[in-house]
Amino acid sequence: MRTDHIIKLIAGILCLILLAPIVVVIILSFSGDRFLSFPPSAFSLQWYAKFLGNDAWRSALVTSFTVAGATCLFSTFLGFLGAYAFVRGYVPAKQLVLSFVLLPMIVPHIITAVSLYFASVPLGLVGNRLWIAVAHSTLAVPIVVLILMSALQDVDINLERAAMSLGADRWTVFRRVVLPLTLPALLSAALFSFLISFDELIISLFLSGVASETLPVRIWNSLRMAVEPTIAAVSAFLIGVTTLVLIADVVLRQMMKRRSAARI
Repeated sequence: MRTDHIIKLIAGILCLILLAPIVVVIILSFSGDRFLSFPPSAFSLQWYAKFLGNDAWRSALVTSFTVAGATCLFSTFLGFLGAYAFVRGYVPAKQLVLSFVLLPMIVPHIITAVSLYFASVPLGLVGNRLWIAVAHSTLAVPIVVLILMSALQDVDINLERAAMSLGADRWTVFRRVVLPLTLPALLSAALFSFLISFDELIISLFLSGVASETLPVRIWNSLRMAVEPTIAAVSAFLIGVTTLVLIADVVLRQMMKRRSAARI
């Protein structure tokens, strides 16, 4: 057997091992049994009905989408400005500042969560959805900065200089040249920041409170009480949302490439 075939075989086996738990959860979400058991003896949609028909689960779902949407807006806006400043502007001690911006990716989330909790309690911000989104942005902004820095480095600065030489001001150049050229990366960064917030547990666990439980926090609290099959349905729903967002990212990138090719 050729070496490249062996490598492909090993990679395929590793992918199957990684995907196996996800497949098991999805199968369990359609179980018709009263308790979690694999393989299920019957199949049903009852746990999805219980998930979507329960006020507590629906409230957690709405909170997750609200917080993730706000995080997407905050982190994309701040991350784009930061990336543009790092690539095009003069930032004293640029590498040091960039390292500080990327620090939340390195520091364990539990440390960030504890710090944010002690900062939030005196201000009465625990349970505030907008504040949770701001806290999630500390994790999402570094990813957005990295994605957009890579995209901005591929944009020829001579295009911006040419636009300015023809009379365009800085805002017009930013709006008519920079934004259109970085739009695919901008959309990708926004989708990834949405996912980071939607799946975040540790920070949400410290800051959500009773009235603002996100879906991962609700799953965690339910697991502490009892392992009910509804959790499998909720987990499968989370997997579905993640998959759809990743597919949307790929589709949007392909559409942007086709549009750019058509213009050329």
